[in-house]
Amino acid sequence: MTEQMIEIRDLTKTYRQGDVDVHALRGVNLSVAKGEFLSVVGPSGSGKSTLFNILGGLTPPTSGTVHIDGRDLLRMSDSQRTDLRKKTVGFVFQKYNLLPTLSAQGNIDIARDIAGKKSVGPDPWFEEILNLLGIRDRMHHKPRALSGGEQQRVAIARAIVNHPAILLADEPTGNLDSENSTAVLGILRDLNDRLGQTILMITHDPEAAAYGHRMVRMRDGRVIP
Repeated sequence: MTEQMIEIRDLTKTYRQGDVDVHALRGVNLSVAKGEFLSVVGPSGSGKSTLFNILGGLTPPTSGTVHIDGRDLLRMSDSQRTDLRKKTVGFVFQKYNLLPTLSAQGNIDIARDIAGKKSVGPDPWFEEILNLLGIRDRMHHKPRALSGGEQQRVAIARAIVNHPAILLADEPTGNLDSENSTAVLGILRDLNDRLGQTILMITHDPEAAAYGHRMVRMRDGRVIP
């Protein structure tokens, strides 16, 4: 039997805006296998980002059940959800969110420091990441000296340096031209194929979605056939 990395059942999220309830998620059911690359597509307002924010421990759901790597998200305290973001889930966003005053190496090291995993001696995992991403010779450059594609590669390295069980990528090619988009998507596929990284990727681009093993569609807060 395939091991499940994520199990979601009857997940709902309702926001209160003034006197109106906004139903962002309306009973989502979804399973993601360990080592799967899943693309999540849907129009703006379909609930994709809300789903990712819940999976990343950034916002609590209203009801339902969510298990991530065997842990019950709804039973976690705020500090446990913080720990989840530090060690279990890596994030890659459309905006690279690199600190401009730090080098690429410094931006990656921050993730290690936050997770309490200061590097001691050679790290074979990190060496593999640098080889796969092709940024070994860019580690001492600050973001302003890097292209958009290189900045996104650094952001990916930062997201996975602590061996997260899950990588959540929210429109990771949204700010890139077609050449760099293809390169970054190829890197994500390599991370999945070569290192077994479980990946969930939000995208509005059908060509990008095709890089995943499987695609699910969302509309009006639901996963649709």
